[in-house]
Amino acid sequence: MTESSVVEGCRGAPPRVEPSAKEPSHMKLASLSRSLLRTVTVVALALTATACATNPADPGAKDAAYQVNDPLEIPNRFVFAANEAVDVLALRPAAEVYVGVVPDPVRDAIHNFIDNLMGPLYIANNLLQGNVDGATNATGRFMTNTILGVGGIADVASQAGIPHAPEDFGQTLAVWGLGDGPYLVLPLLGPSNVRDAVGYGVDTVGDPVRIWAYAHHGQGLMYTRAGVGAVDRRSEVLKSVDDLRRNSLDFYATVRSLHQQQRQAEIENRKGPATPDFPDYTSTPKP
Repeated sequence: MTESSVVEGCRGAPPRVEPSAKEPSHMKLASLSRSLLRTVTVVALALTATACATNPADPGAKDAAYQVNDPLEIPNRFVFAANEAVDVLALRPAAEVYVGVVPDPVRDAIHNFIDNLMGPLYIANNLLQGNVDGATNATGRFMTNTILGVGGIADVASQAGIPHAPEDFGQTLAVWGLGDGPYLVLPLLGPSNVRDAVGYGVDTVGDPVRIWAYAHHGQGLMYTRAGVGAVDRRSEVLKSVDDLRRNSLDFYATVRSLHQQQRQAEIENRKGPATPDFPDYTSTPKP
């Protein structure tokens, strides 16, 4: 909850590098994907090792630390504070302007279109989990909204009774039996854990839109999607987040608890707690 990341669209696009004659663009794309996946895996293993190395020696302190699964609380709080600063100074004001200027029907269309782009990943993760019914449902939603909903602008599938049930690779790893590992607060991305950080990296590498964009030198499309998606996501929880901040004695602890509850509900495919989906400000993979 909160980390809806915290702000996915704050990075500038990297300079375009033209493929050389000796190395076709599709080979460069494959090399980039493998490199990113290796990096995510190494970082996850390093974080796991760090968590093991920082276990409290006192059994009572150790139990208390892992009761909330947050042995890295001190560095997490630093990152959380930085994310909060980005939200207060940039993302929240942008979301307020977005709500004030863009009409509701247009915002709904933008939200539907961005979410529909994630359809192939939802289908793939359902299949990897062995969830045939879920894959069938996700395929039905994607095809219905893409064809009848004019590329996903209209959510015809929901009107037809096809439920929206996102699945990501972090959930897939959980279904495969991998534990969540220590709680993490990622820069700009928000609340997570070791397992979900690896899952996010895999989803990013496997995102069909990203693969197409990088193969056709369309990195600008990725950054536009990330930026618009972040503002759209944040605009949906403006009041809820304000209420949480105002009523929480420890906003960090509140966000951590709500995020862990909601994440567990998503993994178990059940309805989560009646709390805002915060701070996960964007559900689209980063560029």
